Amino acid sequence: MRVSHPILAALVLLLLNNCGGGYGRIGLHAAPKIVNVSSYDPKEKQRSGESFSSTDVSALKRNGALGLIARCGKGTALDEKCADFLSAANREGMLLGTYYFVLKSADPAWQADQYINRLQQIAAQRGLSGKKILLVGDFDTKSSPADLFAFIDRVEMRTGVLPVIYLENSDALRNALSSATSTQKNRIRQCPYWLALYSHSTGFQTPKSLAKAYGIWDDWAIWQYAGVEWHGRSVPKHFHHGPWRSPSYFGSMDRPLEHNAFNGSLADFHEFWENHSWQVR
Repeated sequence: MRVSHPILAALVLLLLNNCGGGYGRIGLHAAPKIVNVSSYDPKEKQRSGESFSSTDVSALKRNGALGLIARCGKGTALDEKCADFLSAANREGMLLGTYYFVLKSADPAWQADQYINRLQQIAAQRGLSGKKILLVGDFDTKSSPADLFAFIDRVEMRTGVLPVIYLENSDALRNALSSATSTQKNRIRQCPYWLALYSHSTGFQTPKSLAKAYGIWDDWAIWQYAGVEWHGRSVPKHFHHGPWRSPSYFGSMDRPLEHNAFNGSLADFHEFWENHSWQVR
């Protein structure tokens, strides 16, 4: 559809953004926002604006982040900033989340145990016992369906919660998961999909098309539409195709960071977070 009148064109774009424009259930501007962080954050300052640290995330909340997901560990190593980030987000009244980067080099069930054990330790040390924390498994691009299966099983056994699954936009992962057995696919499908699509030049024009490429999910829960790559400095990358024209930076923040949109309303967002969070004890 071609709209030549500038005012009418602006109204069409606004309507597309508010209804999702084929990208999600809700437009980017209105979609609930989440930031994810790790020991690599905050990255270097690149412009004027607001800053944050692992002990002060108030600027993230002021810029619209409703939830914060901190990396808890990677392989056999723990993330030294996770506890600080969770404490800081809790002080701001943000929803708390964590992820564990599951590497092929270590047993996935062992990594799940380390994840849960560390959350228990952080909760006891930081006064977060009884708080609900979103659980996420982030998988190495070399991971197999069996690796996801083992991690999911151990997390659910320890917590009673099905974790969210985060996957990079990886040909290797898509090939592996597309070839999974029906039992493996059915198990993995029980977990919501958090996708990474922060480049519009990958051949995938919508998150839904990427989700379908795995042969497991028909839809997605969280979309990381803005990421950061390292090329001697932190380089923000952001999806800007069609009506989802995301900004390079998150609001008025002075440095790049990874930010995400939830696929649904605010009420859906809170229900999702509740269902996939563990009350740490």
